[in-house]
Amino acid sequence: MNDEKEPFEQRLNRQPLRPVPAEWRAGILRAAQAVQLNEESVRGPAAGQMGWRQVVGRELKALVWPNPKAWAGLAAVWALIAIMNFSMRDTTPQTAEKSAPPSPAAVAELRNQQRMFVELSGQGDTQEADRQKNIPLKPHSERTKFRLI
Repeated sequence: MNDEKEPFEQRLNRQPLRPVPAEWRAGILRAAQAVQLNEESVRGPAAGQMGWRQVVGRELKALVWPNPKAWAGLAAVWALIAIMNFSMRDTTPQTAEKSAPPSPAAVAELRNQQRMFVELSGQGDTQEADRQKNIPLKPHSERTKFRLI
């Protein structure tokens, strides 16, 4: 825009402002008050006079109203996901089963394999393979207590 004012604006600036006639002013104010009362009756009471549930409900309605079909579609998709999630769950109870101790033949075979490994690797005596490595601990009630003197 140019710094120079256009001829219309120049003429407008030269004209003095006239006050609004009193009858016009009263009519304009009455119309504005009527519109304000009509809007309040449609909207309901102001937020300060409403409970929190009404305020939340009004805000949710304002959020969803622009496109309710899109929100309904989104809700349907989430419901479908929830249904599929619950239907695919494994409902069989899981219990810990005690495994059976190894058979004597399996234990003998493992000892043979250990002996062969020691012989082939040349690590030491073959009698180390026969020695039992895991000594089971006694229950707490059968353990001896050590006392410092």
